[in-house]
Amino acid sequence: MNSSGNIRIQKVETLSDDWYVLKKTTFDYQRKDGTWQTQSRETYDRGNGAAILLYNRARQSILLTRQFRFPAFVNEHDGMLIEVPAGLLEEGDPAEGIRREAEEEAGVRVRDARKVFEAFMSPGSVTERLYFFVAEYVDEDKIGMGGGLEADGEDIETLELSLDAALHMVATGEIIDAKTIMLLQYAKINNLLT
Repeated sequence: MNSSGNIRIQKVETLSDDWYVLKKTTFDYQRKDGTWQTQSRETYDRGNGAAILLYNRARQSILLTRQFRFPAFVNEHDGMLIEVPAGLLEEGDPAEGIRREAEEEAGVRVRDARKVFEAFMSPGSVTERLYFFVAEYVDEDKIGMGGGLEADGEDIETLELSLDAALHMVATGEIIDAKTIMLLQYAKINNLLT
């Protein structure tokens, strides 16, 4: 983390380095009027990630996953979230990383992952940049059951449904995961299944 332009880093403290890294940074910020203000922020660094909407034009369907998410559970939810396949990226190409996640989570071999956009999902506190992909698959690309990696604590169920059914689930609150909602809306706006 470097100082530059209107930011001068004063102090960085690591508060936790267990699951991911939580840091507290004290810095000076130059405001629009030219004055400097000292601020302090905590940032949670979990690396960058990628998400993918898998769709089958012949079947007029999409593949989603359902899995337990502890942070949702502790925020007055049952914790079972319906999502697009996604995961954190190790060093390397986001397209390669999302191909691996699609195979692990949904059992689908992705031949052509097309990046459609990227976004910071919670820039007030989380450093993660998420890369969003879409990919068409055919029945022959379904090479396994998916389910995730048990060693990573994953126990993932796959769901095949129509885009309209998924969008209805957004409207009823059954799908409340932001990355999934964004990709479903992208699919609808861009007529991926027509």
